[in-house]
Amino acid sequence: MALTDQARQQHDNTVKEISTAVRRYHDRGERFRIRHGSTNSTRQTATKGQHFVDTASLSRILEIDKARQTCLVEPNVPMDQLVKATTEYGLVPLVVMEFPGITVGGGFSGTSAESSSFKYGFFDRTVNYLEMVLANGDTVHCSEEENTDLFHGAAGAMGTLGVVTLLEVQLRPAKCYVRTSYYPVSSVAGVVEAFREMIKDPSIDYLDGILFSPNQGAIIAGRLSDDCPKEEPIRRFSRAKDPWFYLHVHDTIRKDPSKTVTESIPLVEYFFRYDRGAFWAARWAFDYFKTPFNPLTRRLLNPLMHTRVLYKAQDACRLSASQYVAQDLGLPFSHVAKFIEYTTETFNIWPLWLCPLKPTPHPTINPPPASGHGVSELFLNVGLWGPCPTKRQDEFVALNRDLENKIFELSGEKTLYAHTFYTEDEFWRVYDRNWYDALREKCGATTLPSAYDKVKRASDVELGLKDRVLDVRPIGGVYGVLKAFRYRYSSEYSRHRQSALL
Repeated sequence: MALTDQARQQHDNTVKEISTAVRRYHDRGERFRIRHGSTNSTRQTATKGQHFVDTASLSRILEIDKARQTCLVEPNVPMDQLVKATTEYGLVPLVVMEFPGITVGGGFSGTSAESSSFKYGFFDRTVNYLEMVLANGDTVHCSEEENTDLFHGAAGAMGTLGVVTLLEVQLRPAKCYVRTSYYPVSSVAGVVEAFREMIKDPSIDYLDGILFSPNQGAIIAGRLSDDCPKEEPIRRFSRAKDPWFYLHVHDTIRKDPSKTVTESIPLVEYFFRYDRGAFWAARWAFDYFKTPFNPLTRRLLNPLMHTRVLYKAQDACRLSASQYVAQDLGLPFSHVAKFIEYTTETFNIWPLWLCPLKPTPHPTINPPPASGHGVSELFLNVGLWGPCPTKRQDEFVALNRDLENKIFELSGEKTLYAHTFYTEDEFWRVYDRNWYDALREKCGATTLPSAYDKVKRASDVELGLKDRVLDVRPIGGVYGVLKAFRYRYSSEYSRHRQSALL
């Protein structure tokens, strides 16, 4: 897929329009935010009365270079469309975010680590260079050779250093299947030890895990393959009749806790295996509406169970702002057992998602903490997603603040797609303010919201009447479902599904 003059001209014209809009705000000394057109963040932020620069039209794949194994892509291309395009050339990204609607720009400017991140690190570490519009309207290129500090610093900075408009992403050869093995484990210590050994195995391409309780879990290892042994079943997870992936893993290890089971999953099915049910977060919607959770109800409600639809419901109903915990927390392997002991006593939320991470070597807002603790060992991401043990808002906030203090105490760091409860001083205790402010000053980004401005809870500012009403059960949930239905049967959703593989 060669870069055509027409595609380059269209891109350049769009960037010029964005640059003009940015410069106009800069000249007037007005702050602005970036409107991407989609989000996979669970944060609610206050946006009333704020200025926006619209970048939603930056949604094209300009080039796929088979020889160099790279693609040139605009930031609002979602993962499923990128995978569809690259597999036609026998290639796939090194890190594929496991929700199909996560965009390339979101993966870079947010924090995206998936089951290949034990090898390659966060998604941003697979980007060769990027084009950015600075806060004064200038357009620059950033790479390991040019504007290097901005190239590293913009990763995970949520667009607070400039507007990303183009990225070159590394690819690798694709294969037909991921031969996926489920290794039962019976303790947190066993999980950590298994990860330590498996990350050394060069045959493993993908690695994550699910802990169903303190004494039951599975390490999930994937190996790319063009062959499917006759004795191995081929599993799919995208159809209404298919099981949700996490339930399939649980059923598999319960049948024989001493046996490792291997099966072949078609490549794209593997990448987006957690899409239906959003890992297991959608499980709690059944409880919320007192609906039976069984194969029949999951099949009947399947149109609403894909992450694109679920995010629309979540954005509308504010449940993750007031009743549900949705946090990803990275910490050193050596502190994982102590942390899970804490979450068990404090939240008792299960399952937990586990994903080993290769740390970022440069200053960045991504884990491990840039300002913090001199941690160089591998990190483990712990996905803590589920209902909070209290319904009182003051206790909900107190528990989340305690969680933030605990992760800091254990030399860890939370990812910032989710709600934060820090005061500003507490936030900059975790992140390196001197490095960050110096970089913002250098690239003239002080007219953009800061990282803390982006993650600050909406409840820290004035909430409107609508927000307060949505906090009342079951009004928020019903409103979210109505929004989800409206989106699911919209032309926007149809376009996404038609342009993707699943």
